[in-house]
Amino acid sequence: MTGQTKPSAIAKEAAELPSPPLAERVPTVATHHGVSISDDYAWLRAQNWQEVMRKPGELAPNIRSHLEAENAYTKGMLADTEDLQATLFAEMKARLKEDDRQVPQPHGPYEYFPRFVKGGQYAQLCRIPSGGSVDEPQVLLDGNAEAEGKSYWDLGATAHSGDHKLLAYATDDKGSELYTARVRDLTTGKNLADEIPDTHGGLEWSSDGKTLFYIKVDEHQRPLFVYSHVLGTPASEDKLVYAEPDSGFFVGLSSTQSRKFIIIDIHDHETSEVRLIDAENTEAGPRLVAARRVGHQYSVEHHGSHLVIATNSDAAEDFRIVTAPVENPGEENWREIVTHKPGRLIIDVSVFQNYMTRLEREESLPRIVVTPLKPETDEFLDLAEEHTIAFDEEAYALGLSSGYEFDTTRIRFTYSSMTTPAETYDYDMATRERTLRKRQEIPSGHNPADYVTRRLLAPAADGELVPVTLLYKKTTPLDGSAPLFLYGYGAYGIAMPASFSTGRLSLVDRGFIFAIAHIRGGKDKGYRWYTDGRMKKKKNTFTDFIAAGEHLIAEGFTQRGRIVANGGSAGGMLMGAIANMAPDLFLAIIADVPFVDVLNTMLDKDLPLTPPEWPEWGNPLASKEDFDYIRSYSPYDNVEAKKYPHILALAGLTDPRVTYWEPAKWIAKLRKLNTSDNLVLLKTNMGAGHGGASGRFDGLKDTAFNYAFAVKVAGGA
Repeated sequence: MTGQTKPSAIAKEAAELPSPPLAERVPTVATHHGVSISDDYAWLRAQNWQEVMRKPGELAPNIRSHLEAENAYTKGMLADTEDLQATLFAEMKARLKEDDRQVPQPHGPYEYFPRFVKGGQYAQLCRIPSGGSVDEPQVLLDGNAEAEGKSYWDLGATAHSGDHKLLAYATDDKGSELYTARVRDLTTGKNLADEIPDTHGGLEWSSDGKTLFYIKVDEHQRPLFVYSHVLGTPASEDKLVYAEPDSGFFVGLSSTQSRKFIIIDIHDHETSEVRLIDAENTEAGPRLVAARRVGHQYSVEHHGSHLVIATNSDAAEDFRIVTAPVENPGEENWREIVTHKPGRLIIDVSVFQNYMTRLEREESLPRIVVTPLKPETDEFLDLAEEHTIAFDEEAYALGLSSGYEFDTTRIRFTYSSMTTPAETYDYDMATRERTLRKRQEIPSGHNPADYVTRRLLAPAADGELVPVTLLYKKTTPLDGSAPLFLYGYGAYGIAMPASFSTGRLSLVDRGFIFAIAHIRGGKDKGYRWYTDGRMKKKKNTFTDFIAAGEHLIAEGFTQRGRIVANGGSAGGMLMGAIANMAPDLFLAIIADVPFVDVLNTMLDKDLPLTPPEWPEWGNPLASKEDFDYIRSYSPYDNVEAKKYPHILALAGLTDPRVTYWEPAKWIAKLRKLNTSDNLVLLKTNMGAGHGGASGRFDGLKDTAFNYAFAVKVAGGA
């Protein structure tokens, strides 16, 4: 890694290229709570945005021309990185086993698994007879064939029927997250005539395989309705099973491990409600478990005559587990079987014929707990035989899969760390034996001993300790000279795992230190870690990230102005906020589909996610206090005349989560007010949505593009 590029060099380079696009200023004034705010770039929001989600070609010509001009400018400014992009892509692709597959999951007479074939962008869904050869599978769905000729293709929910004769699957070919559900006959390999547009979320079968349950969106693209579809009948005749009256809630669809019940999960970011459909008697309709009340969250599993419920009721902030009778499951009949322990967050619970498993996290490290069942006793659990699956590394990631079967002693978990590629194990809950089924292959080679993983604790302004996970090569100097790539998210209670990534190695091998800041807003240190980074405490997320950067400088890992920050979506809000709050701390900021126009979005009740997001950020329409607080940190509203670091923003034209105009407006305003010579760039994918390019190789090209930008501004090659 060579020294940092001098600002004057980039300024000279910029002077030799075409001038950046300057968005027209068309002041639009809106008044809320007696406060008038002028927005010069509101015109970038297409009036027909809902139509654009379905038909991107309908975007207004003046908006399209501006986005295309931004793309051309970004391409020109980063033309000198095209060879590096190609090199990075080749490196990342070489670490990817192209003809890869997951370990098959047993389900009765078959084992199901996805696989990739050499050169294929998309997975194939496959199965083999139980105990059969994985080299001779039946291909149920070939993503490469389905995506042929399409610029974007994404496979959403899939579900095979209990008799293994049918496959329901949903696909999106625009990136707008509007999925069309179809049903395939697995004997003939042909699709049935059944086709259901505008679905979103899970697909679930009745026990007899004759009725398919799905979720449909409203005109604002919100998943609010559960329908049932009888095979062989027109979708127009489908029966409405449940309609959510509150547009601030999402509706989800899943099933219990026993497959006895289909679960309708209604939730926002702080409240949940569950209804159950008997999969063998679907005509009975959904039955409420416990009525919603603000702040109460719960999830449901099933065993025999009992429901097993993880709940935060009775001040159990990090959740406890109770049982309730299936026939009368109201809260008055809940009986505790696992007590609440502050700081130990219960993340997920699965119930099998003879065992219960729970995935939990304490001190930002995950573990799996296995407990035998004694359902005939008051305790329900055999706590004396409870045992834990844990690991010794300083930081690691752990994933738990319950599979398809109920009467089994086998679960599957995946382990990795920043230095250790993913390892997939089958674990026998009875014998406590673990069997390694797969170790992630790195075809171009990888020696974990060449790298170091560290876990530090950065002191925040209020005394809290923010975990930071580091990855770097053993040969990287720790004298402050190394550039540092700092990633953060910090929202919705989502914890950032310290997992393995092949892509990161391309930065680390070039002398970067890669760091993840486990900031408030996630649940990395329990539920309180989440609540301390939302609503009126949202600014803790931003100050935690800044504190992580300051601590890494103080510990000698890097120096001020050598940090490239990265975050996406709600993590893009973080990027916009820290750009305003501490611009001199960062060399550059890469903001993927950044949620930066927070105030305007939360004031627009017609956008898909606005009402469901009010419990996360506040409702500035109803509350002057919320309005003022959001306005005080909203990145777009707080851009001002100052020296900003290099900034690269990425957007997706059909993104329904963070609409394309948020980063477009942000970049327009930054370019107008930024007083530094640093790069301010926008790249909009005109054929994709929130997740960027859909194919696995195209996704690597997106990562290579971002990393090439980071290497360029850090002065590398």
